Amino acid sequence: MPGPPKIMHLHLPGWTRPWLFGLGIVLLVLTPVVGILPGPGGVFLFAGGMALVLKNSSMAKRLYVRFKARWPRLGGWGDWALRRESHRRRVARRRARGED
Repeated sequence: MPGPPKIMHLHLPGWTRPWLFGLGIVLLVLTPVVGILPGPGGVFLFAGGMALVLKNSSMAKRLYVRFKARWPRLGGWGDWALRRESHRRRVARRRARGED
């Protein structure tokens, strides 16, 4: 049985990447403000902001890789939250070896 359908990658014009990066930064800055309010709104803002920043900034990606190397368990949670293909591959390998 085939897996879930792959999401098509959008080919965006060059000017959209900085705008999406800026929107991600704005969401990250607003996270503490919304986090004070009752409910899980801050978590969703943080996740959306991190996803936009990591998708649109090579420097942020390098910092994320360093973070994952230093704290692999937390990096694994980040990969899981961002639904990264590398996380799914690692989990499948671990299950095949019987470590799960």
